Amino acid sequence: MAISMSTIPSNTLVPLFFAEMDNSAANTAATSAPSLLLGHVNADAVIEKNTLAIMPSADYARQQCGAGSQLARMVAAYRQTDPFGELYVIAVPEPTGVAATVTLTVTGTVTESGTVSLYIGRQRIQVAAVQGDKEATVASTIAAAVSADATLPFTASASAGVVTLTARHKGLTGNELPVSLNYYGFSSGEVLPAGIQIKVARGATGSGAPDLSNAIAAMADEPFDYIGHPFNDAASIKALANEMNDTSGRWSYARQLYGHTYTAKLGTLSELITAGDQFNLQHVTLAGYEPDTQTPADELAASRTAREAVFIRNDPARPTQTGELVGMLPAPKGKRFTMTEQQSLLTHGVATSYVESGVLRIQRSVTTYKRNAWGVADNSYLDSETLHTSAYVLRKLKTVITSKYGRHKLANDGTRFGPGQAIITPAVAKGEMLAAYRQMERDGIVENYELFSQYLIVERDANDPNRLNTLFPPDYVNQLRVFAVVNQFRLQYTEETE
Repeated sequence: MAISMSTIPSNTLVPLFFAEMDNSAANTAATSAPSLLLGHVNADAVIEKNTLAIMPSADYARQQCGAGSQLARMVAAYRQTDPFGELYVIAVPEPTGVAATVTLTVTGTVTESGTVSLYIGRQRIQVAAVQGDKEATVASTIAAAVSADATLPFTASASAGVVTLTARHKGLTGNELPVSLNYYGFSSGEVLPAGIQIKVARGATGSGAPDLSNAIAAMADEPFDYIGHPFNDAASIKALANEMNDTSGRWSYARQLYGHTYTAKLGTLSELITAGDQFNLQHVTLAGYEPDTQTPADELAASRTAREAVFIRNDPARPTQTGELVGMLPAPKGKRFTMTEQQSLLTHGVATSYVESGVLRIQRSVTTYKRNAWGVADNSYLDSETLHTSAYVLRKLKTVITSKYGRHKLANDGTRFGPGQAIITPAVAKGEMLAAYRQMERDGIVENYELFSQYLIVERDANDPNRLNTLFPPDYVNQLRVFAVVNQFRLQYTEETE
């Protein structure tokens, strides 16, 4: 019997006992890559731009990226849902453009002392208004309170009763930083002090989208399964989608990195449908939220990325619906999308959410893929879970082959070689595929083993004797999306007669 050895020489004359290690049959690891967030940082930030950096905590993000910076806020939102997972960031330089502004115009004089409850994104700033304060005083007090909180996404100034909030970063993302008054309303004691009114209005529109080419280059060939970013303009989404493509990108045979991108957008139904119709990309999830959502779009993108990461790491085939976006403030009651509107969004490739008891949750994380190359309706990549399941299956097969057969010889079926030889045949390879499939079936990733085994093909290449070709036809487990009931009620069952 000729057993294949890797390191012990076959001609050794020195006695007596020699042993070599072989871990080819011991690898049971399941690969799940880290998460990645892209965003802007403050001008005086310590972190180097367009460079990968590990980000263990929200506190460290504030130190490295600057308090109130987009990336620091995104990391904080991410860590609220995923405090444990490995997270990297890339600081993206701001674009050439304009910083968005919001104005708060104060009118009147305070006739009864009270508190102004100003919401900038998810953060509440409470400002005391004293009886007799005129509009200029109230405005200055508000501006001072905003300026005192370095974690806010705006800087503030006041003049002649008008507070001007200026986004910390230039660009389109500044247009999706919500500002409102008394979010929780009268029932929670949030009312304006008597005698004054405050009007919130959009000022300058933020403009400019970043050049992501250097940030994408910084990703190199590091694997990231969950990539969250705030840049929802068409050029930015397509730039990242190109990095993910199946031909030469992260999903190609040459790189095999896989992963999925998540972004978010605030807008009306028509605005979100228009945005969804711009894309037909299976590696992109664009989540749409109501215009009155009280959470910045960048933090929503980070939070959804975290929720997907936590769920998918545990089970890539299980639907992520109902997942809580921890700490994210939804749109108020009466200003949320109806079921009919959610159906329209999903049809146009926009992922949706819903609110239950004040908690914002994932409803369905569809991709923007809707049509095949001929423009015909195609639901093969409808749900992002399908992509994550595919990555899991491919990595599983790669682990089996590379762990056990990395240095094997290849022979035809029926070759009479001795036991222990490092030789693989098409039948042996097929057996490994079947065993791996059975294990994945037990794990709830795939189904229909018998049909899979019937259609699985493993054969030697007709032109290259060193190559095995495999047709691997898995049947992925599906998700329970709809439970339909016909309530065929009766007022009284008729007594049965024999």
